[in-house]
Parts: sequence; structure tokens; C-alpha cells
Amino acid sequence: MKNNQLIGTALVLIGAIFWGVSGTVAQFLFQTKGFSTEWLTVVRLLAAGVVLLSIAFVKDGRKVWGVWKNKHEAISLILFGILGMLAVQYTYFAAIEHGNAATATILQYLAPAIITCYLAVRSRHLPSFTIVLSVVIAIIGTFLLVTGGNIQSLSISGWAVFWGVASAFALSFYTLQPLKLLANWGARIVVGWGMLIGGVSFSFINPPWAIQGEWTISSIAAVIFVIIFGTVIAFYFYLESTKYIEASKVSLLASVEPLSATFLSIIWFHIPYGLAEWVGTIFIIGTITILTAVKEKGKGRL
Repeated sequence: MKNNQLIGTALVLIGAIFWGVSGTVAQFLFQTKGFSTEWLTVVRLLAAGVVLLSIAFVKDGRKVWGVWKNKHEAISLILFGILGMLAVQYTYFAAIEHGNAATATILQYLAPAIITCYLAVRSRHLPSFTIVLSVVIAIIGTFLLVTGGNIQSLSISGWAVFWGVASAFALSFYTLQPLKLLANWGARIVVGWGMLIGGVSFSFINPPWAIQGEWTISSIAAVIFVIIFGTVIAFYFYLESTKYIEASKVSLLASVEPLSATFLSIIWFHIPYGLAEWVGTIFIIGTITILTAVKEKGKGRL
């Protein structure tokens, strides 16, 4: 039992760190090597989708194709691929390109608060005081992060804020929309197809062969890292960790993602990060701890 805890913890921490590091590596490609958000998004989705579906085919066999036999599930999968997978990948990379990996990743972590508000409206029940408090803390954290504590100015560009918040909304849709698909077919199949659908659909706008940027050994290594370590391995480790430890602990441990992105961005790109930004970061990540604690105690019914 103790070994299972250690294995699960190691898997989720490694996966989350890879996610955080891949965001900073993407920043390197955008701001140093001249790569575009569009190209990296389409290549990441296509390559990772093929790899994940290949893994799913080895483990699940012909079940990989079964999701297409039901019309409603097929439509739901297409919507997930375009409005969920593609949207969350593109908005996240756009936030990095216009700002930095640290703020992009942290703003994306507003998603739990957005999901909580949506569920409260849908269920027509007032949320508990604890949940309202967590949303308020998230809003204050966002204010501190994007203004640096100065209400008269932004510490990051307006576009970075826009795409970061858009990424949080996209992640909320990505989290809620495919729940039935995930229950019926599993994450490997659903996410694999979602990536491939998102990549193929976006290829009509930005074909993967329309290569941009400066190709060097470092940029090639960076692209490979984003696809293999930051997507395939990160996702697979995260998925595997749920077999060993509770989902609530997984979500808490995954909070290391924005922290790893922040620390690496500060070290690598020397981004200015003052007290207000750190407090904002802690506030936003803290909402995950609060919401998880509420759920564990059974008080999370809205």
C-alpha cells in the first residue's frame, strides 16, 4: 500500500513537472526561435494523438474504433476535439507567446473556480460559503498576478491576460464536456482521438508542413520535448497515477505544474516576479486545495 502511494505520487509529480517545463520550453520556441503558436499547436496535437492512439490500440485493441459506431458519441468526440482539446492547447500556447509560461499556466488554473461557478448555476443551488470564498480568493489572486498589485497598470500584456483567461474557460469545457465519453471509453482513447481531431481540423488553417522558426539542434530538441515529454509522457503518467492514489490527491499534487513553470521562467528568462505576483500565484493555486478539501468532506454539493 505504501509502495502504491509512492508510485502514484512520483507519477503525478513527474507528469505535472513535465507539463510545467514544456510550457517554458514552448516560450523558448516562440520568443527565441521564432516559432508560431499555430504551428506548434497543430504538430503537438497530431504527433501526440497518433502516439496515444497507438498505445491505446496496443492495450485496448479494436475498442479504439468503437467510439465512432454511435452517432451521438461521435459528434460529442468531434466537439471535444475541436472546442475542447484544440481550444485549450491553442489558447494556452497563445498566452505563453504573448506573455510567459508562468502567468499562462497560473491563469489556466482558474478553471476549477470557473467550473464551480458553472455547476452552481446549472444546479440552481447557492454554493457554500467555502466555495464562494475560494472563488473570491482566485479573483484576488488573478488581480495581483496581472497587475503586480498596481491597479493602474498591467504587469503582463492585455493579450496575455485574454488568452490566459480564455485558456481557463477552454480547460473548463475540456474537463466537463467529455465525462460520458471518458466513462464509456477511457482517457487513452478519448484524449487520443481528441488530439488527432483537433490537429487534423487545425491543419486546414495552419498545415503542419508550413514550418516556421529557426531550426537548430536546441529547437529540434525543444519540439521533441514538448511533444513526447510535455504531452505523451506527462498525460500518460498523470493517467497512471490515478490507479495508485485518490483523484483528490492527484489534483493537489498536479499543482506543482504552475510552480515548476514559474520557477523555470524566472531562472531561464529572468521574468520579473515580485511579492504581489507570488501572492497571486499562491491564492490561485490555493483555491484548488480549498475546493478539493470541500469535496473530500462531502460539502462540495452545490
